[in-house]
Amino acid sequence: MYKLLTTEGRAKRGVLSTVHGEVETPVFMNVATAGAIKGALSAQDLRDAGCQVALSNTYHLHLRPGDSLVRDMGGIRQFMAWDGPVLTDSGGFQVFSLTNLRKIKEEGVYFSSHIDGRKIFMGPEESMEIQANLGSTIAMAFDECPPYPAERAYIKDSAARTTRWLSRSRDHLYGLNQRLNKSQMLFGINQGGTYADIRIEHAKEISELNLDGYAIGGLAVGESHAEMYRILDDVVPHLPQEKPTYLMGVGTPENLLEGIARGVDFFDCVLPARNGRHGHVYTSRGKMNMFNARYKRDNEPIDCACACGVCKHFSRAYIRHLFKAKEMLAMRLCVLHNLHFYNHLMADVRASLDTGIFSQFKKERLAMWAEAGI
Repeated sequence: MYKLLTTEGRAKRGVLSTVHGEVETPVFMNVATAGAIKGALSAQDLRDAGCQVALSNTYHLHLRPGDSLVRDMGGIRQFMAWDGPVLTDSGGFQVFSLTNLRKIKEEGVYFSSHIDGRKIFMGPEESMEIQANLGSTIAMAFDECPPYPAERAYIKDSAARTTRWLSRSRDHLYGLNQRLNKSQMLFGINQGGTYADIRIEHAKEISELNLDGYAIGGLAVGESHAEMYRILDDVVPHLPQEKPTYLMGVGTPENLLEGIARGVDFFDCVLPARNGRHGHVYTSRGKMNMFNARYKRDNEPIDCACACGVCKHFSRAYIRHLFKAKEMLAMRLCVLHNLHFYNHLMADVRASLDTGIFSQFKKERLAMWAEAGI
């Protein structure tokens, strides 16, 4: 159940109660695609970074190690030793990302495995059964994430198919008797490309299904930030305010604040982990590249204003040395720091909404990041 605590403009402050614990929103979900954060991080590391929700992927876990194995091991939470909520992406994004390895039909999508080339079929029913085996807290309905740009006629047909797949996802999930998590929630996904009228009509249609939450998919796939914000301005008012709203696959710190201002509760993105693995770290004063020679003899932490374990114990010089020596610890430390930055940014956002100063907070942070180049 989602409880709306307060609002400031369109920005929402709430709490989602789940069978696996409460989620304070707005929230950034840390992406553990195959049950782990890339960069050699464990579930304990997620707790230390302030993570509330881990996100895993249906398609990838189905391929390896297999959802039946995960079920037999007690579900994805027990398998990865994570005691908090988990959201599982439905596999629909792979409809977009594996363009050369899939074929879309009304019944579902035919894939060739990106691992070994074997043939795989996944439709709404299969996706729900896999997610039921994983035992996640929140299951995502199976959808088609269309490419950008795409012709209007294609987007219109795609959105209609996503609606039909959503109804099939809902009916099948709720009809399963062998769900590992009997209280598993279901979120539907809004699609429609960058066509506002298609997006709005689709939002109205799926809102009538009275699901546990609603996501906005098909953004951050090539369109500009301005286009993404325009779509959020158009669509979010047509999704239920009393349900959580999730912007999928987004994004930069700026994207988070702009999304929150437009009424988004949930976010996820690989960016902080991916950037960390390449030595790019977020700080209170801007973004830093740890390969830079200027840090060779720098005894300061990554961010003097940061309270994470990395900044408490390690210098910029040491982390740069680890990267130059190709030590895995370099990636681990930078990913840990970046996840801490993102999760604690969201904690600061929640505090600003609690005290009614989010607009001022957003203005000051965006100005500081613009000056520093974050």
